Amino acid sequence: MGSGLADPSQPVLLLQTPALRCHCNLHANILPIKGKCNQDLLGASRPTPVALQDAERDVRGFALKFYTEEGNWDLVGNNTPVFFLRDPLKFPDFIHTQKRHPRINLRSPTAMWDFWSLSPESLHQVTILMHMNGYGSHTFSFWNDQKERFWVKFHFKTMQGHTHYTNQEASVIVGQSRETYQEELFGAIKRGTLPKWKLHVQIMPEMDADKAPFDPFDLTKVWPHGDYPLIEVGVMELNRNADNYFAEIEQAAFSPSNIVPGIGFSPDKMLQARIFSYADAHRHRLGTHYEALPVNAPKCLVHHYHKDGAMRFFPAQTGNPDVFHEPNSFYGPVQDKSVKEPPLRISGDAARNDHRFGNDDFGQPRALFNLFDAGKKQHLFSNIAASMGDVPDFIIDRQMAWFDQIHPDYGAGVRTALGR
Repeated sequence: MGSGLADPSQPVLLLQTPALRCHCNLHANILPIKGKCNQDLLGASRPTPVALQDAERDVRGFALKFYTEEGNWDLVGNNTPVFFLRDPLKFPDFIHTQKRHPRINLRSPTAMWDFWSLSPESLHQVTILMHMNGYGSHTFSFWNDQKERFWVKFHFKTMQGHTHYTNQEASVIVGQSRETYQEELFGAIKRGTLPKWKLHVQIMPEMDADKAPFDPFDLTKVWPHGDYPLIEVGVMELNRNADNYFAEIEQAAFSPSNIVPGIGFSPDKMLQARIFSYADAHRHRLGTHYEALPVNAPKCLVHHYHKDGAMRFFPAQTGNPDVFHEPNSFYGPVQDKSVKEPPLRISGDAARNDHRFGNDDFGQPRALFNLFDAGKKQHLFSNIAASMGDVPDFIIDRQMAWFDQIHPDYGAGVRTALGR
């Protein structure tokens, strides 16, 4: 991927569904990456407990690893354009509510809806919840040789069309197979029916962030397409199944902290937290030098001064065995100041603030709800009602009040589905 089209004969990407990845090509020609990627990796998974079925309703992770001529770039997102949270400090609590009850080892609808009903910023994601799109979700940045910065969002739009199961249809499918997505994706590639996604970007000039009527760095918000239209930049094609599941899938590690010149971060607080937390998790899961494993290692020569520690199995990469520090006087690798990111404009006071104060958590979910036809609204109502199970009435009532603020029909529809 880069200034020219990738060679279609070369495997360029790798996709992971809940339990599968496969190689593919990405053709793109305007992203700020020098040269052509020789091989990339794309992963899609879901943040849920083990022993779940592919057809269950859940958010899927969607991540890519680009092996570029200037090192690796990891884009780590979801199959939805927004998320449940904007405050990274609450992410562990959110994950606790999605896992199992510590005493009975069962998933807890009460914990899930208790958390969501106390977090109105989750309304947009709750309303969104198979062929699927992929999104970088966060706001990232592009910058050029003139040190101009642009904010950017990434969208991968499925070319297979959208297929959605009702709860009733999914229950039948789960009774037939627990791994339907894996079977379909592996089988489609084996048959030569290669799945494809169109890659789009949304671009916002840096100064627009100050005058936008919404926070462009809020992970619970989308950018209006009328103001920042989708720009098609390429096509991703899945074309080869993985040869070794453990080596290519279990040991793969994606981290938003991996970037290359021309691509950067943003003030998105959730992204800032993921920049350091993902690499820490990989070091715990795979070991100190996990990035030296073949599936994670850059395909170009990268000079660094990492040394020793567990899993040190690669040679020194400084060009001089007597050089293991920077700066140095012995012609070892030094910093390349030409790839320094432009300075970030900062103003105001830095403090721990109430992120819900002055934040509209209802406008965008309302716009989405109004796009649904009657059939989709009925599915939304029935899906929410089915997920509430034996949740206490006071939690349901609190959540209904949020739905009412989105649209009176929203709250009324869920109440009807609940028989209230």
